[in-house]
Amino acid sequence: MKKITAILLVLVLASLMVVSCGGSGATLIGIAMPETHVLRWVKDGNSLKEEAENLGYRAELQFGDANQGTQNQQIQSFLTQGAKALIVGCINDGVAPVIAEAGREGVVVIAYDRIIPNSGDYDYYITFNNFKVGVLQAESIVAGLNLRAASAAAPKYITLFAGSPTDGNAFFFFDGAMSVLNPFIDNGSLVVVGPYPKTSADRANFQRIATENWQAPIAKTRMENLLSNDARNYTLDAVLAPNDTLARAIIEALKADAKYRGNLPVVTGQDAEFASALSIKNGEQYSTVFKDTAKLAEAAVILADQALKGQPINIPGAVLASGDLREIGNTGVKYVQAFLLDPILITRDNLDVPVEAGFYERHEGVQLLN
Repeated sequence: MKKITAILLVLVLASLMVVSCGGSGATLIGIAMPETHVLRWVKDGNSLKEEAENLGYRAELQFGDANQGTQNQQIQSFLTQGAKALIVGCINDGVAPVIAEAGREGVVVIAYDRIIPNSGDYDYYITFNNFKVGVLQAESIVAGLNLRAASAAAPKYITLFAGSPTDGNAFFFFDGAMSVLNPFIDNGSLVVVGPYPKTSADRANFQRIATENWQAPIAKTRMENLLSNDARNYTLDAVLAPNDTLARAIIEALKADAKYRGNLPVVTGQDAEFASALSIKNGEQYSTVFKDTAKLAEAAVILADQALKGQPINIPGAVLASGDLREIGNTGVKYVQAFLLDPILITRDNLDVPVEAGFYERHEGVQLLN
């Protein structure tokens, strides 16, 4: 009888272990992504959910449709369901009240690839080295225009775009780029057409080049207006575009102008979206920056897992921001621990890098490399 009881006890414990490894009784991680109109957020959300489930967690994924009120409701729902960790790609600082609630409940909150601004109620941020993203974009402009051979007597012309002013990363992207471009502007070999904030600290002019919520139609309309006004008497040699979605919209506007048909300027980007990789292959968009978001998602879930277990944080492939880069973790209220992964510049010469990383569907990779 005792033997039978022992066997039954083992079976019960085994069944409980199964439930705890992804079943209805498993620890819940809520994943809140900002929108679906930028393709990378869809990929990120799906990768995060898969990685969490692979570690035995129950994962719920929601997209906020670029509306902070909607995202707040989604996060509130996660908390109501008893989530013990949140991975949040926020839309703007309006998320702070629900993050404060999560903090009061002892929930682990990880800001994912966008800092949660104006909040002191969380401790972790995981992203790429976003200052370096901008540096890489600018370096591609320097190379694409052979700027080091340019002079004030025969300058190159550029116009500047920035990301959403509600996204803290947009400031790092821009400042990284301008750290490379400003010396050429200062010596006259590069001339800015349109608004010119030397850094993002010039908020008035930064706002003039910013693109609310990373919306492609806004970037396209602004490019069309530039071509009709400030850039009417110039031929642009380059456009600093902060991501691929905006880059393609800008290129669409340029191609509608007879001056640029068959003679597009160097246009940068970010995210290595397939449509932009194809555009690079076809000689339209000049460059993008590959941020292996599958690795970022894996790193974010490792961070969540270690934090939930009270373990020291040790994420393969990520470094804790320090020195000047520590500013990346400044929420405006406190400094959170910011873990950084490295981005990679992609041009026509190394389109194989994201393909070999498995970033695209198989047929897409074949299309890019053949």
